[in-house]
Amino acid sequence: MAISKKIEKELECEKSELKEIWLRIKKRNFSGNSGLAIKNSIYQTLTNIAAKGGSFIFTIILARLLMPELFGLYSLALSTIVIFASFSELGISNTMIRFISKELSKKSKKLRAHILYLGKIKAFLLLLCSIIIILSANYLANTFYQKPIFLALIAGVLYIMFIQITSFLQCLLQASNNFSAIFKREIIFQILRIILVPLAVVFAIRYSLQNEINLMLIMFFLAIALLLASISLFLDVKKIYYKKLKQEKLSKLSKNQKKNLNKFFIATSALVLSGIFFGNIDRVMLGKFVAAEFIGYYAASFSLIGALTTVLAFSAAVLFPIFSRLKGKKLEIGFQKSRKMTLFISGAAFIATLILAYLVILVIYGNEYIPATNILRILALLIPILPIIGIYQVYYLSQGKAQKVARLLIIATILNIALNYILITSLLHYSQLAATYGAALATLLSQSFYLGGLIRGRRKNKINN
Repeated sequence: MAISKKIEKELECEKSELKEIWLRIKKRNFSGNSGLAIKNSIYQTLTNIAAKGGSFIFTIILARLLMPELFGLYSLALSTIVIFASFSELGISNTMIRFISKELSKKSKKLRAHILYLGKIKAFLLLLCSIIIILSANYLANTFYQKPIFLALIAGVLYIMFIQITSFLQCLLQASNNFSAIFKREIIFQILRIILVPLAVVFAIRYSLQNEINLMLIMFFLAIALLLASISLFLDVKKIYYKKLKQEKLSKLSKNQKKNLNKFFIATSALVLSGIFFGNIDRVMLGKFVAAEFIGYYAASFSLIGALTTVLAFSAAVLFPIFSRLKGKKLEIGFQKSRKMTLFISGAAFIATLILAYLVILVIYGNEYIPATNILRILALLIPILPIIGIYQVYYLSQGKAQKVARLLIIATILNIALNYILITSLLHYSQLAATYGAALATLLSQSFYLGGLIRGRRKNKINN
C-alpha cells in the first residue's frame, strides 16, 4: 500500500511538472533558468530529431544501396576516421562551452582571448591529426584491416577538417544559448548529405567503379555537405559575436586563467578521447577479425540504438550551460527530474525494441540484414543505459569534476578493449556472427560498468558533502 501510494504521488508530481512545462511553452514564457532550459531543450530536441532522423534515413538509404559488405567497409572507415578526429577535438568543445558561457555572464570579459587561445590549440591539433592519418592510412588499410579503405581514409582528412570547423562554431553558439541556429544548420546538413551521398553511390554503381573509389566518393561528399552547412553557422556566430568582440579591448589570458583552462581542457581531453574510443573501438576490432558484411550487420543495429538513445536523452548540450550555473538543491532537483523522465521513456523503448527486433530489421534494412536481429536485441539494453550516462556526465562536467569522469571512462575504455578482444577471439571459433555478438556484449558490459561507476561516485560525493 505504501509503495503504491508513493508511485501515485510520483506520477501526480510528474503530471504537474509536464503541465507546467506545457503552459510555459503555450505562453512562450521562457524566463529564468527553467524557461531557458525549456527553450533550449525544445530546440535541442528538434536538432536531435533532425540529426537522428536524417542520420536514420541516410543510413537506411546507404545500407540498402551498398549492401552489408560495402556498408561494413564504410562503417569501418568512418569509425577509424572518427577516432582520428577525436585527437583534433579532445576537450576543446566542453572547455569552450564552460569558459565562454561564463565570460558572457561577466562584466569584464575576455571573450576574444579565450576564443583565440582555444582556436590556436584546435588548429594545431587538426594539422597534427591530418598528418598522422595521411601517414598511417596505408598501414591501416592494407596491413591491419586488410580491407580496401585506403582512399576513404585519405578523403577522411577533409571530413575531419570540416567537422572540426563546424564543432568550433557550434560551441560558440551553445555557449551563448543560441540553439535555434544549430537546429537550422542541422536541417541543412541532413538534407545535403541525403541528396549528395546517395547520388555519388548511384553514380559509382552505374559506372561500375571499384569499392575503394566508391567509399572515397562517399567521404568526399560527406565533407562537402559539412562545409556547405557550416556557412549558416558562421553567419550566425558573426551576428552574435562580432559586435561584442569589436567593442572588447585587446587583452591576453593571465597565467592563472590559462592554468585553469588547461586543467579543464586536459581533463576533458581524456574524457572525450576515451569516449570516442569507447564508442568506436568495437567496429575497429571487428574490422581486424571478421569479414566486412558482419561489420555491416553490427553497424546497422548500432545505428538504430544510436538514433533511439540520442532522441530519448535529455540532451547534454541543453543541460550543460544550465547546470554550470546551478548549485545545491536547485542542481539536485534539476538532475532528479531529468533522470526520472529519461528512465521512464527509455524503459518503454527498450521493451518495444526487444519484442520487435526482427520486424524492425526486416522493414528498415531488408532481408540481407536479418542476421543483425540478435545483435539488435543485445544492444537494446543500451537504450535505458546511454541516456542516463549522458545525464550523469553532464552533472559531473558542469560542476568542474571532469577528472573523476575521465578516470572512470579510461578504466571503462580499457575494459571495453579487453572484453572486445576476449569475446571476439573466443567466439570466432564458432562463427563470425558469434564473434559479432561478442562485440555487442562487450559494449553492453563496459557501458554498464561505466554507469555503475558514475552512480557510485555521485553517491560518495553526496555523503562527503
